[in-house]
Amino acid sequence: MENKKRYYVSVQSDTVMHNQGDAAYEFEIDATEEEIARLQELFEDKSDDDNRAFLRAHAVAIPYHIDRENDDYDRDLTEIYRMLHKLGTEETKRHIARMGVLPELAEPEAPRT
Repeated sequence: MENKKRYYVSVQSDTVMHNQGDAAYEFEIDATEEEIARLQELFEDKSDDDNRAFLRAHAVAIPYHIDRENDDYDRDLTEIYRMLHKLGTEETKRHIARMGVLPELAEPEAPRT
């Protein structure tokens, strides 16, 4: 089994860093090299889908509700947060849970009186 190392991740800039002081980051995770490779693939997919969504937004002949590109981007982003939650430190897990981006972490609503 491969050892996990600490990484610093920015979803905003699609970066994974070895050193905490290299750049701004939002999350700390402990991951294997294979897990980091998968996370970087997800970042690339998100970037590709973001570019397609930008181009799609300028295609006025396509109805707005037909928006597979944005759906793909949202799916990629959810998978990134799911992976970060799985690999994250306790603080990272708490932060992602508070963000409300993963449906499986949502707390049930309290009954209304």
